[in-house]
Amino acid sequence: MMAVTSACKDSRKMDLDNGKYVRYTPEQVEALERLYHECPKPSSLRRQQLIRECPILSNIEPKQIKVWFQNRRCREKQRKEASRLQAVNRKLTAMNKLLMEENDRLQKQVSHLVYENSLFRQQTHNTTLATTDNSCDSVVTSGQNHAASQRPPKDASPAGLMSIAEETLTEFLSKATGTAIEWVQLPGMKPGPDSIGIIAISHGCTGVASRACGLVGLEPTRVAEILKDRTSWCRDVRAVDVVNALSTGNGGTIELLYMQQYAPTTLAPARDFWLMRYTCLMEDGSLVICERSLNNTQNGPTVPPVPHFVRAEMLPSGYLIRPCEGGGSIIHIVDHVDLEPWSIPEVLRPLYESSILLSQRTTMAALHQLRQISQEVSQPTMSSWGRRPAALRALSQRLSRGFNEAVNSFTDEGWSMIDNDGIDDVTVLVNTSAGKLMGSNFGYTNGFPPVNNAVLCAKASMLLHNVPPAILLRFLREHRSEWADCDIDAYSAAAVKAGPCSIPVSRGGSYGGQVILPLAHTIEHEEFMEVIKLENIGHYREDMIMPGDIFLLQLCSGVDENTVGTGAELIFAPIDASFSDDAPLLPSGFRIIPLGSSTDPTSPTRTLDLASALEVGPTGNRMSRDYPKQSGCAKSVMTIAFQFAFNLHLQESIAAMARQYVRGIISSVQRVALALSPSHLGIPGALRPPPGTPEAETLTNWICQSYRLYLGMDLLKPDNEGNELLLKTLWHHSDALLCCSLKAMPVFTFANQAGLDMLETTLVALQDITLEKIFDDNGRKLLFSELPQVMQQGFACLQGGICLSSMTRPISYERAVAWKVLNEEETAQCICFMFVNWSFV
Repeated sequence: MMAVTSACKDSRKMDLDNGKYVRYTPEQVEALERLYHECPKPSSLRRQQLIRECPILSNIEPKQIKVWFQNRRCREKQRKEASRLQAVNRKLTAMNKLLMEENDRLQKQVSHLVYENSLFRQQTHNTTLATTDNSCDSVVTSGQNHAASQRPPKDASPAGLMSIAEETLTEFLSKATGTAIEWVQLPGMKPGPDSIGIIAISHGCTGVASRACGLVGLEPTRVAEILKDRTSWCRDVRAVDVVNALSTGNGGTIELLYMQQYAPTTLAPARDFWLMRYTCLMEDGSLVICERSLNNTQNGPTVPPVPHFVRAEMLPSGYLIRPCEGGGSIIHIVDHVDLEPWSIPEVLRPLYESSILLSQRTTMAALHQLRQISQEVSQPTMSSWGRRPAALRALSQRLSRGFNEAVNSFTDEGWSMIDNDGIDDVTVLVNTSAGKLMGSNFGYTNGFPPVNNAVLCAKASMLLHNVPPAILLRFLREHRSEWADCDIDAYSAAAVKAGPCSIPVSRGGSYGGQVILPLAHTIEHEEFMEVIKLENIGHYREDMIMPGDIFLLQLCSGVDENTVGTGAELIFAPIDASFSDDAPLLPSGFRIIPLGSSTDPTSPTRTLDLASALEVGPTGNRMSRDYPKQSGCAKSVMTIAFQFAFNLHLQESIAAMARQYVRGIISSVQRVALALSPSHLGIPGALRPPPGTPEAETLTNWICQSYRLYLGMDLLKPDNEGNELLLKTLWHHSDALLCCSLKAMPVFTFANQAGLDMLETTLVALQDITLEKIFDDNGRKLLFSELPQVMQQGFACLQGGICLSSMTRPISYERAVAWKVLNEEETAQCICFMFVNWSFV
């Protein structure tokens, strides 16, 4: 503000230096305003051109025009700053109100716990004084329990439903603003003006529950409209059908709903809910939408069990929406469900027993959707791809929904299973329904008849140990050549185009991928879409599919490893370079979900001490400091699903190809996960052997001999005899050792385990990383100034600094040593770098 005010004073002074303020006619002001919107900061030549092109300004000197533009820019800055400060002030005021309410709730909860504690002590004391004759007490107690279990059912009439609705409203409000549930703050979430809101999860209640309080710049009725349309923002929800609706005497509405929810993995069945939703307006002007499951004990209307679904229960949940002063709304969200975890294998039950996952996938998803729509309304923008944010949201929704459909493969959508080949690790299904294939290159284009009349899906799930989902997913995204088969990519790309195609035949060619267009961060920078170009795929059938670039629309989420307990997804679909918003998409990809965490307080077997998640591992174990937030992620489940459009008469060969492809991906993922797994999570060294080839042993010998030659000391202990033992010792050396080639653009050719951990890569992908990529500008200048010294003198010592991993994470190191590696003929073979005491920043 001081700088803006100073600029205005300077501009006024310039006017005074000219003798007096310049008065402009309304026509001149209109012309200047029009020119300002075209060019807010014109150059001297541009200002002179403006005077010549606009005769109405001919009597104004160029210097006065300059002063007018300065004043105009000054006023614009002041207006924007004032608007920003007003918005921040409104946000802080509303946030302060929320925090005060949260403080009141916590004080009530403390008082309630103190009362319960004193009552418990009194009961304990009375028990110790009681006689052995408990018959009367037993009769009274059993009578109370019997009365509670025999609560009279409510009927299904409008009056009965209204009674259930009022009870649901009371229970929901007690959770949203009262002490009905013991809430603890979600790990890693800090409330503040720029946060999404105040997020909490349950402890010690039936099922799993999550609560959120936040601010959104939308009116309450608009908020209610968005939240009721659950399929538009909750990607785990398959469908919501309103079976019946009736109005209440107080102006509210009661709706009977049937909702289906996707299963997150192929190893668990989907869930469904039979719900009652009650919408009403409170006396204070707040809007309430509350829901609960209806069951037989309430004698309400029921829906019979649906095949392939497990009937889950929603306990009183919903939304409290209050108008905010100055516009917008304050919203309280409560999600409380019992997902019947007994129906799945025990190892997967954390998927349905974690309040953290419920909070991230449902509660926070609602807040994200509201905030994103609010931002789109207040700041309408167009992406670099020419799509508006709403269109990008619709695309991301289609990708997620298409992947969920592939993972679940419901029979009512036309999916049928194909017999396996004797091994049931990969499930293959086919869909020939017209709805699935609608628009999938069935039109006659370029004179060719339609050829793809079926869709095949190959899917599998696997357990991963001791690898953070975010780290693994980022590797899969940035190193596609590590797991993908360019034959399959070429076939998938051809399938989305009109014209004949068949199984591709390898013809060689390069295979590289690059992000050519980041589309948008669709949800608060936690999810983003991009267009990937796979260059020069030389795989085709003669006269049918020409080699060339392949384009993928890709959705990525959960790549922030600092977020506790979150899952990660990489979903993509081949597209035509000029596809439209309604173009057919066949999404494929990966989903990784952690199976519990040491910081999840919802499980009775886990500690509530959230500070325990910050403890480091054994002294000297670098990896325990590098992955503090993921130290509790011992297991996760990865789901893989790939879809292919094809001609039905090729079903047998396409199915065999798909099985082989997914099995290859599973093998690649297991290898990559093993390489990326932090060593502090207890992976035995035998599972991570050094590359024991004769070439690696020879290179190790050269590295050690050259180090002794140039620096006058031993790199490893002198008692290590034999090339095999020397390689093993170098492989497990605590400092990062990396060798790069002697080329104009040096690339890495070898690294020990610490070097691979530092660069977050594998030995295969290491050769795709150039030396200059891991340094910033200052680091590159220092590096290139020292390289000649290395070649002439044989070694150089570099001061500590910052470099980058292959995933662009900053790494600090205390110092680095570079030396020239000579072979047996004393010819320079490569340059070896040793980074001492490195760690992720």
